[in-house]
Amino acid sequence: MEILAFGVQADEKPLIQQAFRGHHEVRCLDVFLNEDTAPIAAGYEVISTSVNAELGAGVLEVLAAGGTRMIAQRSTGFNNIDLKAAERLGMTIARVSYYSPYSVAEFAWTLAMAVNRHIVRASTRTRDFDFRLDGLMGRDLRGRTAGVLGTGKIGEAFTRIAHGFGMRLLGWDVVENPVCRELGMTYVPKEQLLAESDLVTLHVPLMPETQHLIDADALKAMKDDAILVNSSRGGLIDTTALVDELRAGRFAGVGLDVYEAEAGLFFLDKSLEAIEDDTLARLVTFPNVVVTSHQAYYTVDAVGQIVDATVRNVLDYRAGRRSENVLVPRS
Repeated sequence: MEILAFGVQADEKPLIQQAFRGHHEVRCLDVFLNEDTAPIAAGYEVISTSVNAELGAGVLEVLAAGGTRMIAQRSTGFNNIDLKAAERLGMTIARVSYYSPYSVAEFAWTLAMAVNRHIVRASTRTRDFDFRLDGLMGRDLRGRTAGVLGTGKIGEAFTRIAHGFGMRLLGWDVVENPVCRELGMTYVPKEQLLAESDLVTLHVPLMPETQHLIDADALKAMKDDAILVNSSRGGLIDTTALVDELRAGRFAGVGLDVYEAEAGLFFLDKSLEAIEDDTLARLVTFPNVVVTSHQAYYTVDAVGQIVDATVRNVLDYRAGRRSENVLVPRS
């Protein structure tokens, strides 16, 4: 059987081909799955998709009509998939429930340190042989407060690093993590965490209950000189409200690896095109903001684990097995 993989990055392609070798043939495409590209999957029983695939009811219906019966998504998040439509169409949906949490946690810290110590501005200056220190003053993080919204595996990994920095630890989650407790974390209401934290980081999944978790009111509750980092899902932050606060001169730094309207932009080269997204265009102009293209997970360790899990998901589907990765079982 040949599998069709959408949205495959150049670095990811050899890992996917190697992982499937000896099991199934795989055809890798760099285009992302959406309503325009869905017809390409005609004749493929199994396809694999990336995190930015558009898997609403319309796309799923096109895939089902073309013979697709199983979708193996190469990500943990699945907010882009209409699971009810998939079930109605008799399609099996699987994801990757776990991969290296350190990849995302370490990158969140990379963003935090980049904005705190103005690394991007400093690097740009030195390339022009401007070695002044004006405007590059940061802050020690030791003794300051880190607020972690979401203390699952990634939040725990972030907390371990914060503990190493010697920070006071505040947490917020529906379920408390005993490891974070042992590290000295105090669980508090979200409003208290936002008001007291010098560094706020988001590590919760995107679902209706967490859409715009950081809205205008939440942003106003934060310290004027706080650092905000999001390496989870773009929809957790109301970006329009964030731009308004940045225009008012608030926040020491904002590090974003995700953006709520990133589909159709992130992972693509748009350098020769006019960006029609006014909010994103405004966002990247602020000197205290660093935006990256959803790369927090992108380490050889994490991607390798994602690919291996994807292969297992396909093999389980073919064998009629069900694992914790299955979101919609085989009918």
